Amino acid sequence: MHFCMDWSSVNFDWNRARAFLVTAEEGSLSAAARALGTTQPTLGRQVDALEQELGIVLFQRVGRGLALTPAGLELLDHVRTMGEAASRVSITAFGRSQSIEGTVCISASETYAAMLLPPVIAKLRLAEPKISVEIIASHTTSDLRRREADIAIRNFRPTEPDLIAKKIREVPARLYATPQYIKKIGNPKHPKDLDSADFINISSGDIFMNTLNGLGFNLTKNSFPILSENYLVMWELVKQGLGIGILDGNIGDAEPLVRQVLPNLEPLIFPIWLVAHRELHTSQRIRMVFDLLATELAKS
Repeated sequence: MHFCMDWSSVNFDWNRARAFLVTAEEGSLSAAARALGTTQPTLGRQVDALEQELGIVLFQRVGRGLALTPAGLELLDHVRTMGEAASRVSITAFGRSQSIEGTVCISASETYAAMLLPPVIAKLRLAEPKISVEIIASHTTSDLRRREADIAIRNFRPTEPDLIAKKIREVPARLYATPQYIKKIGNPKHPKDLDSADFINISSGDIFMNTLNGLGFNLTKNSFPILSENYLVMWELVKQGLGIGILDGNIGDAEPLVRQVLPNLEPLIFPIWLVAHRELHTSQRIRMVFDLLATELAKS
């Protein structure tokens, strides 16, 4: 049966609906303007115009922020669905593009972005100088379905059905400290010898501590006097002799300022996955960068 859409009933502008959606998700006009790359007055006018078009009030001011009215809250799910559909249209069109020239956005942890990606990007620039590269260095996971990045390097397998993932290899995570610090704590030979050692925490919770205790350590929260959820900062603290940290063994073993702590300890094994949206993977540009990353990261 053919469904006939009553287009005359659609009486609002999608750009204004997008302004409403991003403002609702960001919580303020200023944050939404930054997210959309526009100005706060422009965004405010778009939201005001949508309210006039629909004949309802969408937001009420709460302090410096905005809160959805009941009518705005009811409308939000519908507009969010529109936003997801618009994103799929954009991704599909982008994925069908066969032009090599353009930008590819790669998301990776701070450590991989700083220590693994530069030589790969150098090879990419030599091979395809028309491809521009944007790197997102963050320990948070980019949402590929919403085009926050084109390709992501992750340490876990994605579960979303519309993502394509390739397992590159498995890497060992080992404990490191400076030779001076290892000597200072008595050249430990067993996990129990590290009861009084300082560790640099890389998670605000107890995940790191619980993981090590599961390997035979006897650590408490007092064992973690320094916290940095940025791995590069953690690594610099380790190199300055402030305690013990954990890192990809291939990177750690290449650093002359540190040594393995308890080298006979079985390393923690974790995978490296390369991930892209399935539509983007049909783009010649994305395919080329994806394949180069897969080849080069497998060598690291």
